[in-house]
Amino acid sequence: MENQTTIFDMLYPKKKITKPIRLIELFSGYGSQALALKYLGVPFEHWKTCEWAIKSIQAYKDIHFTNNDYYFRAGPYLSEELYRILYNLGISQNYNEPMTEEQIKRLGYEKAEQIYKNILITHNLVNIQNIKGEDLEIVDTDKYEYIMTYSFPCQDLSLAGKGKGMSDTSTRSGMLWEVERILSECENKPQILLMENVPQVHSEDNLQDFNKWKDRLEELGYKNYFKDLIATDYGIPQTRNRCFMVSLLGDYSYTFPKPIPLKLKLKDMLENDVDEKYFLSDKLLKCFMSNGTGKYPRGERFLQNVNRKRQDIANSITTLNGNRATDTFIKTKVLGGIGEKKSNGGTQWYQQDRIYDDKCAISITTDFNPYYKNDLRIRKLTPRECFRLMGVKDEDYEKCAKNQSDSSLYHLAGDSIVVNVLMAIFKELL
Repeated sequence: MENQTTIFDMLYPKKKITKPIRLIELFSGYGSQALALKYLGVPFEHWKTCEWAIKSIQAYKDIHFTNNDYYFRAGPYLSEELYRILYNLGISQNYNEPMTEEQIKRLGYEKAEQIYKNILITHNLVNIQNIKGEDLEIVDTDKYEYIMTYSFPCQDLSLAGKGKGMSDTSTRSGMLWEVERILSECENKPQILLMENVPQVHSEDNLQDFNKWKDRLEELGYKNYFKDLIATDYGIPQTRNRCFMVSLLGDYSYTFPKPIPLKLKLKDMLENDVDEKYFLSDKLLKCFMSNGTGKYPRGERFLQNVNRKRQDIANSITTLNGNRATDTFIKTKVLGGIGEKKSNGGTQWYQQDRIYDDKCAISITTDFNPYYKNDLRIRKLTPRECFRLMGVKDEDYEKCAKNQSDSSLYHLAGDSIVVNVLMAIFKELL
């Protein structure tokens, strides 16, 4: 879906960036927007970020900043002072709520110090509810182009979410109105805004609030252009569909990028050597095959997913990738046969040679063996593969992965934006 272009829009000149870029990323995650500009070879400043999740703060710092030795501006601090600073900033450990002071103390001084250094290095304003318009420090707009991005939480909008909507700031998705507050407080406003969220942002249930948001931006002087874009149209074999809105300060027009042919297949994004831990265990397979006690037909959905027609395209990456029946699973064929080894008094099965076959079909019954007929097995995507499907280069994935667990990496990828789509959007402004 996209907004209708009027004849008046056609009269406006296309917006083109002619000045040095200062990037402001609200709800920044690991910085997909910054990666898009970097991959395009466009010089820019990491002007401000806003991210409260300590794992995302660490990821952003590791990917975008090589400086590991940062001295406190007024430090060093005593431990109690440092814990209080982090508490006031509003850092979060679970992505959903700020940590209590007691929880922060349990991190220990060394961990707390590293978090604070990461915040300083990445120019992070941390909790959006604590930000004032003046904190964005938007100055010299005649010399710089300020791009502010805001990928506000989708939990209350998405089909997998709680359906609370975005009516007010009592919901996670309602953090959108904090963006409105900050913009209204700015003496100088960013010349370009970029929103990203799930398509449900303009669904029937949320359309009233979405229109209210667009109207408010117009009152602030912006022209809005929005469209749903899918990753497969921009070079990535993933069915990730997201709504993007470009808002331009002043009378300018914007045209979204045209789709390009998809040349890559899912198998092109896969690793050659995959650890055994990513293969589904007998226990997990039984879980996926069972419908459970609720209304959700997990077993049915799992079978439909595993035997989906388009094996060459991944389903949308999720924050819990590999733990849901509708996640992408890879079917592999055993070439070298199945071996047996003894470990800790038990038997473990292993295989040495695997090959991805995007044409093979699996027939699973309730009386199944974890290795199936035709020497086929099933595994989930690895974190590296998820990042590749989000458009992140291996060199940047490796920077990110060094201080993250697998579960954190899955969350970071699923909570992010496909870089290739962002690159296509930015190209239209260059």
